[in-house]
Amino acid sequence: MTSEPTTGRREAVHEQTVEGFGTVRVVPLDPAADLDLIHGWVTGERAWFWGMGGHSREQVLEIYEYLDSLTTHHAYVVQRDGEPVALFQTYEPDADPVGECYDVQPGDFGVHLLIGPAHGGTERGFTGGLLGVLIDYALADPEHRRIVVEPDAHNEKAIERMVRAGFVLGPEIDKPEKRARLAFLSRDAVGRRD
Repeated sequence: MTSEPTTGRREAVHEQTVEGFGTVRVVPLDPAADLDLIHGWVTGERAWFWGMGGHSREQVLEIYEYLDSLTTHHAYVVQRDGEPVALFQTYEPDADPVGECYDVQPGDFGVHLLIGPAHGGTERGFTGGLLGVLIDYALADPEHRRIVVEPDAHNEKAIERMVRAGFVLGPEIDKPEKRARLAFLSRDAVGRRD
């Protein structure tokens, strides 16, 4: 039996209405309540870059319960007009394995984004609209000076999307689970993103 995600009843950490796009809410992930939704997303064929393709429900639950126990890493369900559309994760790079792969700067703030399968590339402007809200959320904290992303180096679509959003490409790095491409978006560059 599957449970319905209860994100609609949870308090959002960020809510923003974008004309012509809708209202986006960033809601903390509840690992148990959102398990069916998240497991379906992270194990789907189109999410192979996420690295959880063969994970069982129990493994996904264990991972997100562990993330939920940390003060340096956070997971969220992103909704647009009440519908879950993405998984968004944030982390402090100096408390993450990626921090061992580059020179972490004060104010660096790491993010991961997985668009839900119903929206992955089907609606023109969707990813850009959603990414704009998530960048606004990430930079709402004045301590966050630069957003760091590290998509799989083979995920050309994600890397191209980050560049269009204003990210500057950094080096490729080797992590235990993948070869990744670092990219950075400074607070000063935000006015130039599309």
